[in-house]
Amino acid sequence: MKHFLRVLMQFFLYLYCKCLWRSLKFVIRKMTGRCELQRICYNNKPGARRTLKIESSLKFSKTELLQSAVTVHPDSVEKTIEDIMNLKKINPDTNPQLGISLQASLLQIVGYRSLVAEVEKLRREPYDSENPEHEDLLLKLWKCLRPDAALKGRITKQWCEIGFQGSDPKTDFRGMGLLGLHNLLYFAEHDNATALQVLHDSLQPKHSKMSELEWEKKKFDKAIGYSFAIVGINITDLTYSLLVSGALKTHLYNVAPEMPTLAHFQQTFCYLMQEFHNFWTEEDPSDIMEFNCVRAKFHKRILKQLRNPNMALCPHFTASDHLINL
Repeated sequence: MKHFLRVLMQFFLYLYCKCLWRSLKFVIRKMTGRCELQRICYNNKPGARRTLKIESSLKFSKTELLQSAVTVHPDSVEKTIEDIMNLKKINPDTNPQLGISLQASLLQIVGYRSLVAEVEKLRREPYDSENPEHEDLLLKLWKCLRPDAALKGRITKQWCEIGFQGSDPKTDFRGMGLLGLHNLLYFAEHDNATALQVLHDSLQPKHSKMSELEWEKKKFDKAIGYSFAIVGINITDLTYSLLVSGALKTHLYNVAPEMPTLAHFQQTFCYLMQEFHNFWTEEDPSDIMEFNCVRAKFHKRILKQLRNPNMALCPHFTASDHLINL
């Protein structure tokens, strides 16, 4: 009975707050002569703060047209903006900037949804060693990271030199599918110097906490460093989780003027890969068994940064020079 009363009170409180908020919006519109979308666009500069507010306003609108605006096809955005302006009785000739601002934000919103679908498709596509396109991507990765070393064969322990677990890398792509390979190759191609440096550092045993005698005993222990490719696939998983959870909206809405693309996602991966490497070095774990703990702490740090609506992850590599911390 007490539980029922509590639920009933919460329901009535929700209705009261909802009615109060709608009444308040009505009063504000009468006082300012502007609807909520106008106020958001005029009072916020382009970027995540504005687009997140527009997205929330559309989602929680009582009007079906506004609710469905966040799910329209990118090709329908311009027509949708016209419909919204007509619905709100806003003259585009006297409010030219409003249509431009709404269109840019709506393209970001629907573009983010499209990006999630594109990334999910890559993640679900398994690596197929019988597919020549897949094999070409894998060989390109080797050539980028080991340009002076020829592979002795398709199945070879040489793959361990760039951080795969065994003789055939295809088994390591099971979790992230082609997405993991695409991200690794993008990093290796678009910021080759940094990728090579991270690979080099990952192969070096950590010895800052060891005596010279311990160093001599453990310098060939692979567990002290980390596997570049495996960590890259793991950071792909982290980047993917940030994307599908919506946490990356802050970053992508701040760096993509309109629709975020797969390149934006891959540039974000490159940044997170490099930052994780720096974080790993700062944490100085005793061995690879601490990887999950270090990763969890890193994930928590990135999430905290992304809660700031003005935040844009700021990489320091060529591929993403245009990503800035606003």
